[in-house]
Amino acid sequence: MSVRILALVGSLRAGSHNRQLAEAAVKLAPEGAVVELFDGLADVPFYNEDIDVEGDVPAAAARLREAAQAADAFLLFSPEYNGTIPAVLKNAIDWLSRPFGAGAFGGKPVAVVGTAFGQYGGVWAQDDTRKAVGIAGGKVIEDIKLAIPGSGVRFAETHPADDAEVAAQLTEVVARLHGNVGAAA
Repeated sequence: MSVRILALVGSLRAGSHNRQLAEAAVKLAPEGAVVELFDGLADVPFYNEDIDVEGDVPAAAARLREAAQAADAFLLFSPEYNGTIPAVLKNAIDWLSRPFGAGAFGGKPVAVVGTAFGQYGGVWAQDDTRKAVGIAGGKVIEDIKLAIPGSGVRFAETHPADDAEVAAQLTEVVARLHGNVGAAA
């Protein structure tokens, strides 16, 4: 039986380097792990308790919740927007934190990685993402980190899957996340 890892990307841009990282994770997943890249975060409306009504949840949010419920773990890819987490990723976390006490993260392992243009690779945004998803019920694996700086230059002509150093690091991230599935809470 394969472990299902749901990948959520905090950038909607078609050429996003974080999306490319997620694509690389799909490609490099070790045996026994399947990384599924969720498409559709752009369609999920901003969280509003007034529209989060059982039996009448917006379709895009319902698809996100279904994919998350079916996942064994999560791999979140966060760029850094103005020093913090992108709104689209925070919104996904908000939807998955509900219903209160029974959200889709439900103690499942979560790793947060990413790349950004700056010299620190988006560590502030990744730290904020870890905080938010932990409060939302995820079991954040704090020692799994990958922040790749200088994305605009590093990946200008090379897909992350073709960068040997990044591919090795990302493979290790997915393998370690996979190893945390089923681990004692």
